[in-house]
Amino acid sequence: MGTIISPLQKARASYEPKLPPALRNGAAVSVIEGEKTKSVADCEQIQKLFPSSYGSPKVEFKKGSGGHLNAPINVGVILSGGQAPGGHNVIAGLFDGIRSLNPNSKLYGFKGGPSGLTDNKYIELTNDIIDAYRNTGGFDMIGSGRTKLEKAEQFEKARENCEKLGIKALVVIGGDDSNTNACLLAEYYKSRNIPIQVIGCPKTIDGDLKNDQIEASFGFDTACRVYSELIGNICRDSNSAKKYWHFIKLMGRSASHITLECALQTHPNVAIVSEEVAEHKQTLEEIVNSIASAVVERANKGSNFGIVLIPEGLIEFIPEMKILISELNDILAREEDAFRKLFTNDEKIVFLNHHLSKDSSYVFSSLPQQIQLQLAMDRDPHGNVQVSLIETEKFLAELVGLKLKELAAEGKYKGKFTTQAHFMGYEGRCAAPSNYDADYCYSLGFTAAALIGAGKTGFMASVKNTTKIADKWTSGGIPITMMMNVERRHGEDKPVIQKALVKLDGAPFLEFIKHRNRWAVETDYVYPGPIQYFGPSEVCDQVTKTLELEQSGK
Repeated sequence: MGTIISPLQKARASYEPKLPPALRNGAAVSVIEGEKTKSVADCEQIQKLFPSSYGSPKVEFKKGSGGHLNAPINVGVILSGGQAPGGHNVIAGLFDGIRSLNPNSKLYGFKGGPSGLTDNKYIELTNDIIDAYRNTGGFDMIGSGRTKLEKAEQFEKARENCEKLGIKALVVIGGDDSNTNACLLAEYYKSRNIPIQVIGCPKTIDGDLKNDQIEASFGFDTACRVYSELIGNICRDSNSAKKYWHFIKLMGRSASHITLECALQTHPNVAIVSEEVAEHKQTLEEIVNSIASAVVERANKGSNFGIVLIPEGLIEFIPEMKILISELNDILAREEDAFRKLFTNDEKIVFLNHHLSKDSSYVFSSLPQQIQLQLAMDRDPHGNVQVSLIETEKFLAELVGLKLKELAAEGKYKGKFTTQAHFMGYEGRCAAPSNYDADYCYSLGFTAAALIGAGKTGFMASVKNTTKIADKWTSGGIPITMMMNVERRHGEDKPVIQKALVKLDGAPFLEFIKHRNRWAVETDYVYPGPIQYFGPSEVCDQVTKTLELEQSGK
């Protein structure tokens, strides 16, 4: 870490995150167990896959004596997957939590993600290191990675490396796939009586790791605030220059939570929600026509400018595009050698068209060449198209422009249409965490320590009631098997934590559709401004619109 820090970082270092009342005397807590649990779906299959850990009861913590463990405990921690604001505070909370159990407890950070655990690359995390990273963004304390822990030889390597360091518990900080792997690891050790506990913490800026037990995945709050500030700035610029339509793509491959939250914060003219597109089987033409309709209506009022928000994964939710991508995935896997021998772009496009079905060939041929080539790019390690590299924002802007030319020729549009395209992704992943994420993440880490102290394994840390003042927060643990279902992946049935998609009957989406027709025509932009860390609580301790609306009836 650099020796020169900004004035803000210096001030943030002294911020003391809030904790649920149960944890304020330390991680030695009283444990209240609930009834046995079952998985969210596919109960029989999940039980067969996790016979040792399935059915564990949820636990809630109450304030304990604050006493110590008889002996210190060594704990390992891993950051897994993409960065999310607040990861360092999870580690800080875990560090402080295990030290509250016994001041001689040690925390080891495995470097570079799960591969650090199997390759035995680690660093002991000391007071000096932890203090330098409190309330900071990023994952640079120990780094992250995307290695999957799912094979017995990996579990054995991890066991060997943990035993060398005397590690009795592992904490995996990650998203749905990473926590699924944590559950597999916990089951492997528990079924073999290997004394290594495994605890998970819910991380992802996409917001799709949540359910009745997990209110939010950390990082979502901060990332949405960063994006909303930038969108608000662009809204202000658009309303000032009055000459551009801005097409803005936002993170979120599988779910549109970020796009929906940013829409609720900024009131754009158009915001597309992938889940709605899939539900209503909206075609590409219908999406283009709906955006063009908003452009025409605003032009009729003299407003030749506007804002369109687009989720990163949209292209995979459009029915004909989903089929096309599936066919391309198969062709590029089956004909990889032949395709790589082609030199020109025209050759590649002709080759793919020849192998596509009639309907998909028609769709493919109708796309701009740049998009055709982006769809033909190298696949990710799982064989899937890399949607973040497809410039959907430019693609839609171009198609809307073509539609408007048609309407102009028919005398139905007399405005001016000039576009600017943006992709907001990495800007939000490593921001200094908002007060919400700083507090929530520290509490998650401390909760993980309490779960370790309570002897639990295969659990995810849970902190709830976070829309209320901290005195009302609760903490505990949820069996990871409770969140699982079985999905077909690469020809095999796999246990995975069920992704939380935008619910079309949920309060956040219903709030959005209540206003979107008015927002489409009027200039009703909201300018959230930058994240505030110091000042009145109503400014600094806000929660997302999504969380506020979801919890309003509870």
